[in-house]
Amino acid sequence: MLKLTRGETGFSLAYDGRTIFSHTLTEPMLYLGLGSETIDMHHGNFHISDEIAERIPFCAFTAVQDDSGVAIRLYKDYHAAAFTLLLREQGGRLQITGSCDNSRYNRLWLKIFAEPEEHVYGLGEQFSSLDLRGRNYPIFTMEQGVGRNKSTLTTFLADQLDGGGGDYWTTYYPEATFVSSRLYSLHLHGYDYAEVDFSHADYHGLHLWQTTFSLTLSAKEDYPALLGDLTALVGRQPPLPDYMFSGILLGMQGGSDACRQKLERMLAADTAVSAVWTQDWVGKRITSFGKRLQWDWRWNKEMYPTLKEDIAENDARGIAWMGYINPYLVEGGLLFAEAQTRNYFVKKQDGTDYLIDFGEFDSGFVDLTNPAACAWYKSVIKENMIELGLRGWMVDFGEYLPTDCVLFSGQSAISAHNEWPTLWAKLNYEALSESGMLGKIGFYTRSGATGTQKYSPLMFSGDQFVDFSADDGLPSVINAALSLGMTGFGMLTFDIGGYTALFGKYRTKELLLRGCEFAAFTPVMRTHEGNRPNENTQFDADEETIAFFSRFSRIHRALSPYLIALGDQNCAQGLPAMRTLFLHYPDDARAYTERYVYLLGRDILVAPVVEEGAQSRTLYLPQDDWVHLWSGKPYTGGEVTVSAPIGMPPVFYRAKSEIARMMETLREIH
Repeated sequence: MLKLTRGETGFSLAYDGRTIFSHTLTEPMLYLGLGSETIDMHHGNFHISDEIAERIPFCAFTAVQDDSGVAIRLYKDYHAAAFTLLLREQGGRLQITGSCDNSRYNRLWLKIFAEPEEHVYGLGEQFSSLDLRGRNYPIFTMEQGVGRNKSTLTTFLADQLDGGGGDYWTTYYPEATFVSSRLYSLHLHGYDYAEVDFSHADYHGLHLWQTTFSLTLSAKEDYPALLGDLTALVGRQPPLPDYMFSGILLGMQGGSDACRQKLERMLAADTAVSAVWTQDWVGKRITSFGKRLQWDWRWNKEMYPTLKEDIAENDARGIAWMGYINPYLVEGGLLFAEAQTRNYFVKKQDGTDYLIDFGEFDSGFVDLTNPAACAWYKSVIKENMIELGLRGWMVDFGEYLPTDCVLFSGQSAISAHNEWPTLWAKLNYEALSESGMLGKIGFYTRSGATGTQKYSPLMFSGDQFVDFSADDGLPSVINAALSLGMTGFGMLTFDIGGYTALFGKYRTKELLLRGCEFAAFTPVMRTHEGNRPNENTQFDADEETIAFFSRFSRIHRALSPYLIALGDQNCAQGLPAMRTLFLHYPDDARAYTERYVYLLGRDILVAPVVEEGAQSRTLYLPQDDWVHLWSGKPYTGGEVTVSAPIGMPPVFYRAKSEIARMMETLREIH
């Protein structure tokens, strides 16, 4: 499996027939150096710069292979510092470790062999690209950014406002894990800052702010086996309750009376409502950004005086009630005072509590490295949410940890920063597990990192802008889902119609309806009123919109047996619900480059309309026997153009699949 080939001026190393490293005296695979970073944070947006003082090639080498594996030593020269690379096969995977014997270096660059036509996918939740070749990707969790494209007016305005415009690489869930079209996966262990560089034709680059590393490489015969092995390594999602696959999770706010009126109006229209989601169950606050929440995780009885009765009544008719939580506590709240008294907050360098301005209000960070603080916060969830009767919630934020704070564990804040979302997901997971509610209560997280896979049952794609833009609008959700799937996280939901309304731009009816029809063909269909609910078009804006949501919610419910099976498959085998075309059509070259098309499981192909004003869509079908959902017309593959007015998104199913009859019934839903 592991083969070292040596020459006078270099060596190459292959695993399972795939070249992994190539080194020569003139083209070395490793550089070490010195750097000094500067990290500035404002409202969860991190601006990172790194001044490199040295970058030294380690050209000289010795390489030895024996029964235990391969040992490589790389030198600046034979009389200076050495870097040791050990490669061992273990458990059907290749374990790669590296370390330097000289502590003066703090930067490392490693080259992984690549082929010019190779495709790569993953790196967590990437919004701007599916195939990641051609760009460098910093691995550092933060706000995704508004607009996420430095050439757009939206991003420019967001940068001018508070530096929050983002870029192609900014994301809530970065992870140094990728899958190559050469049928291998590579996973970098740990949480320290890294960059993964796919901009070179002949190698993939790893740039680390450390001089030790541990990598795991897996090579398999096909993509399902590869993802199965990857998820066995990083973890697989715990199960979602079945109700989340069966209709729409309606996001609504405003108190008991307002929510009751909205719900009854939707039920009267025969909407398949699986849950009511009231993020403001804790109360609200108004800021210049829009409507925000009272970050004191207790039932607000003034806004929701009948909440307990509403929860019980809706439980009886099969409708769950959901809430909201994040890892921060607002200054002035009762929980803030309790946490401060118990000394549970992250600290500043001077020992005082580290408070952050979250947009016109300050909050403290519960220290997730403190076991006592975690136990207390779990008790808040158990007593204030589970015992209340909530059957799920949004697990928001997790990416704001300042890099200059002091933690209970003594860990460096820079190295803990990327781990924070995993710790936050783990806390919610344990609250459910300790209460015996795993699989009965569902939650969805915004941020992630290595290990989030085994704690969070569902991601949501964050705060998309309310438009059709490629980097931050409706199309970006597809990239996010497929990238996550190739990183070992197989379940995603999104805010129908987007969330962020700024600079005079609000959610249009067209955007809302296109998002609705797209969401019906995803695992979990969910709305959000957005940051400016009064200006954004909502699901109950008019009778036409209500009827539209009713129809597609019933389509989603009709798909529930299939979606539940996909959820089970994701938990058991690590196969994502939303899949790249090449996962099942690996010999089709077009399958590796098609964007904004995905497979929902094995048997359904979805091509959401992601262009404003479009009434048709041209797409590519892999070679197979397909049936167009709405017309019943058969197709055998290739590039096709289909009519796609609002209410008829391009959806196809495999004619020979077991679900063909179920899919035919969807045409009858009006």
